[in-house]
Amino acid sequence: MQLGRLPRLKIAALPTPLEEAPSLSAYLGGPRILFKRDDITGLAFGGNEVRKTEYLMGEAVDRGCDVVVTVGAVQSNHARVTAAAARRLGLDAIVVLSGDEPPHRQGNLLLDAIFGAEIRLVDTEDDYVLMGVVEDVARDLRRQGRNPYVIPRGGATPLGAAAFANAGLELLDQLNTRGIRADAIVHASTSGGTQAGLYTAMKVTQTGIRVCGVSAGPTRDVVTGRVRALVGDLVALLGLDWRPHPDDFVVTDEYVGERYGLPTPACLDAMRLVARTEGILLDPVYTGKAMAGMIDMVRHGEFAPEQTVVFWHTGGQPAVFAYAGWLSEG
Repeated sequence: MQLGRLPRLKIAALPTPLEEAPSLSAYLGGPRILFKRDDITGLAFGGNEVRKTEYLMGEAVDRGCDVVVTVGAVQSNHARVTAAAARRLGLDAIVVLSGDEPPHRQGNLLLDAIFGAEIRLVDTEDDYVLMGVVEDVARDLRRQGRNPYVIPRGGATPLGAAAFANAGLELLDQLNTRGIRADAIVHASTSGGTQAGLYTAMKVTQTGIRVCGVSAGPTRDVVTGRVRALVGDLVALLGLDWRPHPDDFVVTDEYVGERYGLPTPACLDAMRLVARTEGILLDPVYTGKAMAGMIDMVRHGEFAPEQTVVFWHTGGQPAVFAYAGWLSEG
């Protein structure tokens, strides 16, 4: 894969560690569990979004853009990282967020404000409405003589996915250096970019490692459609002579609960378990649900005790403070 020709600015602290989780593994009775610590990518409390930002901001700078516009939920990790990266590069940032203004700004929303992003809250959960607002904002900026760079939810573009194709190669290098054979990667999958990149890296290198996405909100069909489309775009971007098989995409929506952004009891239990066995914090929106899914898969025999599973920690810990009421009990 010719990833080196893509625009990129070095922002993240890479490679991120690949850490054993022996206490968690022992508690579950196997398999061997490793954490890929993308929660410590360095910028603005880290997270998987920092990898994507390297490529997206690289393109924004190449195009001479002076303001970045993006979209997400009110506790969007992507918006927080985008705002921080924009400021680091001397660009303005506007974040269009779905939700109401809370009584007190906390978590990612507070950080957006600290980074100086212009925050526009829109009372809708409809992605089409939100993107319409983003397009209106970008149109107004162009009328003012500005040059905006628009990033969709989660940085889910072919460039964003390319960042995770590169991340997949990084993981394989770590596994090979340590003589570890992994059987699966489990991670939170919603906008699709992370899974599309990891899947592409595993398939192109013919590792046989399954990439298992656990939805944090959308239905399985929606997430699978997003991943499939991004893989197609990424293959075209990289000029690969290869096409994915539709049955290869592994996504489950069994651990979403009532809706996106609302933690389930299993999510909260998973957060406490990982904190109390490994001293690692998960978040209540994405990684908590993904870990709840992985734990359930282990308990139902989807991963055998002798296998090795990599849990890709995508970050999101600032949201913990916005969910204090949920987490303070138990």
